[in-house]
Amino acid sequence: MDKIATTLAGKFIVFDGPDGSGKSTQIARFVQRYREQGLTVKEVREPGGTLIGEQIRDILLDPANDGMTMPCEMLLYMASRAHLVEQEIKPAIERGELVVADRFVSATLAYQGTAGGLPVEWIQQVAEVAVAGFWPSLTFILDVDDQTAAGRLNPLLDRMELKGKAFHAKVREGFLEQAKTWPDRYCVIDATMDENTVEKAIHKAVEKWFLTMNFC
Repeated sequence: MDKIATTLAGKFIVFDGPDGSGKSTQIARFVQRYREQGLTVKEVREPGGTLIGEQIRDILLDPANDGMTMPCEMLLYMASRAHLVEQEIKPAIERGELVVADRFVSATLAYQGTAGGLPVEWIQQVAEVAVAGFWPSLTFILDVDDQTAAGRLNPLLDRMELKGKAFHAKVREGFLEQAKTWPDRYCVIDATMDENTVEKAIHKAVEKWFLTMNFC
């Protein structure tokens, strides 16, 4: 196991960003890299990751539920998150594993906050309960423009992906604003580049972040 893999034991890293940013691809590569290094990696996704969380996910992403109010939406995401933290994330961190999550509170702040209109203060207050102190060591924001993102989406869009161009433009703004507000917790990666270049940028950032303690 190399030095960076050893350093990542017991850490919690989140990959987030607009729909179509390439998160799934980069998470798969990231997890494989460190498992090959001999590090135990716990991979989770949001919403979901537990039996109860997956049922909540089905409700949230079902296009038939287009009448869902924004407060209801936010609270359902947080309910799934609270269960995931207690059942999966907390135990894995305590075992010294690297936890890698596909979305976390950053997504709620962007989608239901900046784009959805809910006050950030409300979201943060509920998040404190849901997260129970287990905040990410680092959150990657894979940033893409609208045109690039649209070209990568599955034509069978879920309820969140169907919210429209203006909504998703605000989502992107929300993610970038978070990175400006908390530069010691967030790292923005240009995800319009090819997959290999994005992967290299992520690993360069990880080494810089955890080995030299210099931020992105």
